[in-house]
Amino acid sequence: MSYKAEYIWIDGTEPTAELRSKTKILADGAELSVWGFDGSSTNQAEGHASDRVLKPVFSCPDPIRGGDNVLVLCEVLNIDGTPHETNHRAKLTEVAEKFAAQESIFGIEQEYTFLTEDGRPLGFPEGGFPAPQGPYYCGVGTGKVVGREIVEKHMDACIEAGLAICGINAEVMPGQWEFQIGPVGPLEVSDHMWVARWLLHRVAEDYGVVVSLDAKPAKGDWNGAGAHTNFSTKAMREGYDAIITACEALGASQDIVMEHVTQYGTGVEERLTGKHETAPWNVYSYGVSNRGASVRIPWQVEVDKKGYIEDRRPNANVDPYVVTRLLVNTCCSALEKAGQV
Repeated sequence: MSYKAEYIWIDGTEPTAELRSKTKILADGAELSVWGFDGSSTNQAEGHASDRVLKPVFSCPDPIRGGDNVLVLCEVLNIDGTPHETNHRAKLTEVAEKFAAQESIFGIEQEYTFLTEDGRPLGFPEGGFPAPQGPYYCGVGTGKVVGREIVEKHMDACIEAGLAICGINAEVMPGQWEFQIGPVGPLEVSDHMWVARWLLHRVAEDYGVVVSLDAKPAKGDWNGAGAHTNFSTKAMREGYDAIITACEALGASQDIVMEHVTQYGTGVEERLTGKHETAPWNVYSYGVSNRGASVRIPWQVEVDKKGYIEDRRPNANVDPYVVTRLLVNTCCSALEKAGQV
């Protein structure tokens, strides 16, 4: 008897990393082990020294193959066992452990766009455009929604895999959808998000549909695609002063603003224009119930005087290991300094 383990990893493609995977056949009962791969084919090594190592860090049932088969998310290591420079999970682990006592929790809203093989957003007529935005967000019915069968199969796959998926909805532009992962800790939300992305690509593959995480998949008067990131600590979930401290910390200096936004995904300037429910990419702001701010405080949070904040700046193509590390480091440092832990 044997089972199949699909080893999944994040490559070194720039400016936006891509997912790779390959299958290992293991004897029934055999444990997952490290495995090698050709880093020169994934932008993670040169040909004269191409070996790189896959270290399993998270596994779950494989809903595509079923049975006892598993999906295995891996970190990329150099052959000496050190984290590869593209291994952002290792960097997050250090920060998450440093501030573990503050009990950070995340929920990430992953927007994405379905494209035809020739690059046209699904639902856009060939050589033209659909009706303007308005009826598509959370819509229902032909002419308003496209791609639902893929979305439903992806949601079911995530549930079968045991991922922390907590919802889906059609988005503002035709062919654009969203799923949400959370609320869980920084490493868990990031691991689950990468596996959920892999499953989305894999399910769409069976339909001949391309999944795009492009920040601005359709130029002009159309919404971009983001990964709004909801964040809280124990102190924020217990009091409003900590909410304000976190919001202020994210805009404490222009250096901090730029440190975050420049690592929030490729094409952030195209999406964060001050239009289409965004704030200008290089100007920080926060406000209650304000989807035109960099960071939104939900209205219920102000009413309850406790809860979480939503950083609306991350792109759909952001690395979740990066955005969670930045938010934990900036906000938890400020909360620690203020004695709000």
